[in-house]
Amino acid sequence: MDILLVEDENAIAEPLEAGLRREGFRVERVATGAAALAAERADLVLLDLRLPDIDGTEVCRVLRSRSDVPIIIVTAKGEEVDRVVGLELGADDYVVKPFGFRELLARIRAVLRRTRPDTMSGRLVAGGLVVDLPSRRATLEGVDLALTPKEFDLLALLASEPGTVVSREHLLREVWKTDWYGSTKTIDVHVASVRKKLGDPHWIETVRGVGLRLAPQP
Repeated sequence: MDILLVEDENAIAEPLEAGLRREGFRVERVATGAAALAAERADLVLLDLRLPDIDGTEVCRVLRSRSDVPIIIVTAKGEEVDRVVGLELGADDYVVKPFGFRELLARIRAVLRRTRPDTMSGRLVAGGLVVDLPSRRATLEGVDLALTPKEFDLLALLASEPGTVVSREHLLREVWKTDWYGSTKTIDVHVASVRKKLGDPHWIETVRGVGLRLAPQP
């Protein structure tokens, strides 16, 4: 699962990022509010309130206005009013520095269980489509889809947040494990094949100049 870590203090961010990666999370780390708002979508955001450019509460407000991504505020501002403001702006939890890594990890998993229960169980559901990550099996209306490994990874990434546009660069990085941003013809070939197997090309929409998104069909 992808975590966006918004923290400008290296002494905190570096060991936290390393710990989360050891626990199996993919982590994108940014140090400013502007970078947080421009970052790729994530499954959860760890957000410091004291940032060098934009106040963290404003970042929280904007992120919440865009999506329902779970947000955990992690900050040294521990007064009750700060906690209340953060929660009222849409944060799902609030952790005050200094904190223990295991406590933070437990809070992350608790928030994900509450807000993304299917994802935490390894089961992604979008309309009649079910993508089971542990078994690497995908079904549509109960019928198995005969996907290649890359097709499964592509569909799973899109199904992790239906309706959200995923950039081609992100697809290449996560599915093909490359930062090559030249021709993305291989993505088009795989998408065409997955569309055919889903039986309706409208399941995967192309957003010109941006990327692709899964659009569950009624």
